[in-house]
Amino acid sequence: MATKKIKTFIKLNIPAGAATPAPPVGPALGQHGLPIMEFVKAFNDKTADQKGTIIPAVITVFEDRTFSFIIKKPPVAEMIKKAIGRAGSGNPRKEIVASLSKSKVEEIAKAKMEDLNTDDVEMASRIVAGTARSMGVSTE
Repeated sequence: MATKKIKTFIKLNIPAGAATPAPPVGPALGQHGLPIMEFVKAFNDKTADQKGTIIPAVITVFEDRTFSFIIKKPPVAEMIKKAIGRAGSGNPRKEIVASLSKSKVEEIAKAKMEDLNTDDVEMASRIVAGTARSMGVSTE
């Protein structure tokens, strides 16, 4: 069987189980002539168990106007927000809004590991700590 020719990739961050044909989904898929409702239905079915979380989706668009997609883990910032139970600081350099323990940082790093460009938990933890710092969250 011949492989399909890939036209492009579309990366979107969409609320789990709540994709709609409205922006950003509709226009992004529409410009490539893809069946928008087919994607919306498939994405919502696949992510229904993670409602309330932002999920990155990478959609592979083929030249015959078909598509496939993979979903990734929520962004590190989303995981940190869930861990501290609130949004980050509006002024992260001056205002610290919460603190994350070393074990919580490692837990987030392990959960996100497959999407990060490292296999080392220590390095992944440093990536998570850096994101936390930019949100006004201190780490141990």
